[in-house]
Amino acid sequence: MFAVIRDTTHPADKSLRERPEFKAFQDKHAAQPGYRGTIVTHLGNGRHVTLTLWDTVEHMNAAREAIGPVVKTLIDPIMTTPARLLGTGEVVYIDVGSGA
Repeated sequence: MFAVIRDTTHPADKSLRERPEFKAFQDKHAAQPGYRGTIVTHLGNGRHVTLTLWDTVEHMNAAREAIGPVVKTLIDPIMTTPARLLGTGEVVYIDVGSGA
């Protein structure tokens, strides 16, 4: 499994989960082959860290190409600063959903 970690900032006046653009983006994201899920953590003042999981590095790379235009039309307009890629890499440990 592979992960993409991004730092994004959105207006703090409205929760990200309440934004229809974010919902539409997540629907497109989740429809990509190899998608395993996303965790978005609000750090305060509109700043979020997003972790998205993919089955393989090939799925991760293909999804980046496929949803790039969706990001430009749905997500970029609702960000207050450009997204910052913190990194990508192989997941070496995970226990989400294991009951641990």
